[in-house]
Amino acid sequence: MGTRIRVATTIRASPDTTWSAIEKLETHVNWMADAESIAFTTAQHSGVGTMFDCVTRIGPIRLVDAMSITRWVQGEAMGVEHRGVVRGSGVFTLRAIGDRRTLFSWEEALTFPWWLGGSIGEIVARPLLTRIWRGNLVRLKRMVEERGS
Repeated sequence: MGTRIRVATTIRASPDTTWSAIEKLETHVNWMADAESIAFTTAQHSGVGTMFDCVTRIGPIRLVDAMSITRWVQGEAMGVEHRGVVRGSGVFTLRAIGDRRTLFSWEEALTFPWWLGGSIGEIVARPLLTRIWRGNLVRLKRMVEERGS
């Protein structure tokens, strides 16, 4: 079954400026409250095929999210596949709106294992993850806009 989550924000910066803030994957821990650390498991650190382990913590739950980059379109989109305990896919999409503004969307489709509650855990986690990821986008927006000013 799985759960789908989508959050978005408008950032006062161009898609290229916004992309420059997210293209270095290891810096995602600076704006993602649930991401503790990122360790690359491939020699490459950007682009399709990049693989890494992201230590993720939400409350008392701490797990390693094995991920791979599945889509990389400079200034437009970055997609991932979750291959660890939690499975699924996600994508950041950047779209220009007006002059020097970006609609930044984050969409995920996730499936939880039985020991994290399976489909019931997914239902319970959806509002929690939505709240956490909205906060992440507030931090990203602030980081990009402060860098641009």
